[in-house]
Amino acid sequence: MPGTVLITGASSGIGLELARECARHAHDLVLVARRADRLEEVAAELRERVQVEVVVSDLSELNACQALYDRLAEREIEVDYLVNNAGFGLYGPFVEGDADRQQEMIALNIAALTQLTRLFAADMRERRRGHVLNVASTAAFQPGPMMAVYFATKAYVLHFSEAIDNELKGTGVGVTALCPGSTESEFAETAQADRSLIFTMRTLPTSADVARYGYRVMMGKKRVAVHGLLNKFLVQTVRLTPRNLVTAIARRMMAD
Repeated sequence: MPGTVLITGASSGIGLELARECARHAHDLVLVARRADRLEEVAAELRERVQVEVVVSDLSELNACQALYDRLAEREIEVDYLVNNAGFGLYGPFVEGDADRQQEMIALNIAALTQLTRLFAADMRERRRGHVLNVASTAAFQPGPMMAVYFATKAYVLHFSEAIDNELKGTGVGVTALCPGSTESEFAETAQADRSLIFTMRTLPTSADVARYGYRVMMGKKRVAVHGLLNKFLVQTVRLTPRNLVTAIARRMMAD
C-alpha cells in the first residue's frame, strides 16, 4: 500500500508531522517548502527510513506549481498522495492589512492548492488510484473578522475539496478536507494572532496529534474530517446558529 506522498509546507507544524507520520508508514516522500535549511534538516532525519526528494519552492509565485510538477515528471516520480498543507494567515483589520501579503495568501492558500490538485489528480485518475489531502480548517465553517481573508480561503478549500471528491467518485481517487482547529504550531505567531483567545483559552492539540489524525482519514478516504470532539461539536453548532451571531462570536474569539 505505501506509495509516494508529496507534502507542501513540510518544514514545520502539521506539514512536518505529516511527513514524519508518512515515513513511519514507509511512504517515500517529496517535501516542498520555502526554507531550504529547515527542509534539509527534515529530509536528513527521514532519509533514515524512506527515500526523500526535496524541492525548495515558494508556491505562491507564478508558475511554481507547474515547475514542481514538471520536475517530478522529468525524474519519473509518481505521486500517489498529494498533501496540500502550505498556507498562512494574517491577523488584523482587512482594510489596514498589507495588500501584497493578502494577495500572496490567496495565491498560496487557494491558487496553488487548486493548481496542484488539478495537475496531480489528473495523473491519479489515469492510474485509477491516489488521494488528495487538502488542509482546510474549522475556520472554513464561519466568517472570521480580524482574519477575514484567511477564513475565506479555508472556506474555499473545504467547498472545493468536497466538490472534487464528488466528481472523482468511482475513479479510484478521492479528496479529503482536513479541518483542524487551533493547533500548537508556528501558525499563530506567523499570523501575529498568538495573543487571540482562540489560541490562548485552552490547551491546544499538537501538530503531531493533527498529523496522526490526518494520515488516518487520508487512508480512510474520508471526505471532510474535523479534528477533535470539541471542534466537531462547534462545527455543528455553527450550522444551527444565526449568521450574525456566529460572526460576532468569531470576532470575540479573535480578540487579544
